[in-house]
Amino acid sequence: MAAVSGPVLIDRFVENAIEIDVDALCDGTDVFVGAVMQHVEEAGVHSGDSSCVLPAQSLTLANALEVEHVVRRLGPALGVVGLLNVQLAIADQTVYVLEANPRASRTVPFASKATGVNLVEAACRLAHGDRLADLGLAQPRPTEVSVKAAVLPFARFPGADPVLGPEMRSTGEVMATASDLPTAFAKAERAAGRPLPTSGVAFLSVRDGDKASVAPIAAALAGLGFELVATTGTARTLRAAGLEVDEVGKVAAAEPGEPTVVDLIRERRCNLVVNTPQGSGARADGYLIREASLVARVPCITTVSGAAAAVHAIANARAEATLSLQERIATVSAAAVSASGGSG
Repeated sequence: MAAVSGPVLIDRFVENAIEIDVDALCDGTDVFVGAVMQHVEEAGVHSGDSSCVLPAQSLTLANALEVEHVVRRLGPALGVVGLLNVQLAIADQTVYVLEANPRASRTVPFASKATGVNLVEAACRLAHGDRLADLGLAQPRPTEVSVKAAVLPFARFPGADPVLGPEMRSTGEVMATASDLPTAFAKAERAAGRPLPTSGVAFLSVRDGDKASVAPIAAALAGLGFELVATTGTARTLRAAGLEVDEVGKVAAAEPGEPTVVDLIRERRCNLVVNTPQGSGARADGYLIREASLVARVPCITTVSGAAAAVHAIANARAEATLSLQERIATVSAAAVSASGGSG
């Protein structure tokens, strides 16, 4: 082995972590935390491809206070004047800083629209020499839930594999706001061109590490009236959990003429696909399943956390009156003034 000289960077992946995005303002001394957002997908999926929820749904009070404390220390320490974006991960109640960027992030427009606080205008005033104390910013307390979802280009590229990972692949994003998370998530998925089905056949095939987590998702789908179909290993797990499931063959193990899951999807006899990647390559079963889903325009979810959010939305999304973003912000602002006893 060749000798190594100089600094060496060693990365460690944080397993089963919640990823948090924070957009803040700093005038070099003081920090205003504009938005604390939670990614739907676990840490490891690029922030540009992960759906994002504001306000964060899973933070304990202790976690939330520590996240804000970390951001308030980082801003002045980095000498930031203007916008600051911090990405963090929370695993086993420990808060890790993934990166801190003294600049605007792609979440700034989303955070500004969701909270009604114009972070860009405020940052420009700070860059011009104003102090945070001069801006009169009210700490946002969103009463509704907003979801940012990525627009992914896979359907336009034959042969593409829609697996989400550390490399950003989205070409745009959409935003939806509602009174609750399931409704906002369902609206965002619909706007991104991935409407969630409410009935039909759900196919599930997950890697070994996800099998324990997929049973509750499958049980929820069955409770909603979906018929469950799975490949051998996943079907065994679901049956052990007491669920009725039809078994379908993998492509690699199928006998000539034997129907496979790819045939099921291509013939549009499947309404939802949950497939977490195990292995890679154009001839791998998972790749063929995801490719068939793209061609057939069947929603294909490649993370367990994404599948859980989708099923929660299918089960609980509600019809809402259509309001513009301006109307929603005005309603929230009026409620905030009323709660404070007037505008002063």
